[in-house]
Amino acid sequence: MTEQVPPTGPGDGEPEEQEPAADDRQLTGVPAVDAALAEVDRLSDLPLEERLAAFERVHESLRTALDAPSVDHPDDLA
Repeated sequence: MTEQVPPTGPGDGEPEEQEPAADDRQLTGVPAVDAALAEVDRLSDLPLEERLAAFERVHESLRTALDAPSVDHPDDLA
């Protein structure tokens, strides 16, 4: 005879992982990155069919931020 173990998860005594609220997130200090992260925080408010475009915008803005010369190291060539 095999013993069945019930699945565990939220509501089964397991703590549910929650993402920090937008107000609780620490800023990176890079305005473009902080704006991109704020947009990711708002994704759950968008209809599903609009989320892909939002992810693409965030990806593009993060790529642009990574390609930009560093403020701390202006001699960096990106």
